[in-house]
Amino acid sequence: MNTKIAIDRLRLSFGKNQILKNITINVYKNTITGFMGPSGSGKSTIISVINRMIDFEDNVEIHGKVSIDGINILDESCSPVILRRRVGTVFAVPIPLPRSIFENIAYGPRLQGISGRTELHRIVEGSLKKAYLWDEVKDRLSTSALKLSGGQQQRLCLARTLALKPEIILLDEPCSGLDPISTAKIEDALNQLKSEYTIVLVSNNTKQIARITDFAAFFYMGTLIEYNTTDKVFTTPMEKQTEDYIQGKFG
Repeated sequence: MNTKIAIDRLRLSFGKNQILKNITINVYKNTITGFMGPSGSGKSTIISVINRMIDFEDNVEIHGKVSIDGINILDESCSPVILRRRVGTVFAVPIPLPRSIFENIAYGPRLQGISGRTELHRIVEGSLKKAYLWDEVKDRLSTSALKLSGGQQQRLCLARTLALKPEIILLDEPCSGLDPISTAKIEDALNQLKSEYTIVLVSNNTKQIARITDFAAFFYMGTLIEYNTTDKVFTTPMEKQTEDYIQGKFG
């Protein structure tokens, strides 16, 4: 399989506190890769390294390489702004803009210089359809996005990310706090999207990881304990820690 993201001996510390300990893992193109593990295991920190949001943190020391398509994104020559156009992120708490549903999606493309109404409509409709939200909002695109339910707002944030045409989508606990119906719609959307994008899903919900990912990585205390196809991780885990976590014995 083609490697999209290659993490090689990644170590990260905040001052004297080591958060990531020698992480090496490949994320493959057009797959959903799940990162699971208890709070404090380093999952979200890896996401913040891949999208370079870690740049906004103080007192960070990073060693190792993180490459996308063979190019080390931690190198000084790599522009974080250009990188973030290639890497979209959906966070745990949806934060829609205080604008209409239409303008939430059109805002990013406008910043990229797209101003034609017909083209913007095409992007908005296409992005909302991919996020499984179009049928619910197509007749009220001028309504404030703040009036949407929590699950709809999260799908709107996914659509907003898709409108910018990234290559990689990072999702950090996107379904935490959502009802089962909203969660199922996001999962359905992700299953369709992997044919076009490389997806990394961070989740503490092991059942969700088992349902929708192709590969699963288990992290504990900043260490990668196990990584394999999701089927093998959940049916024949190699490590006792992995088995105990999946069975809910800790976490």
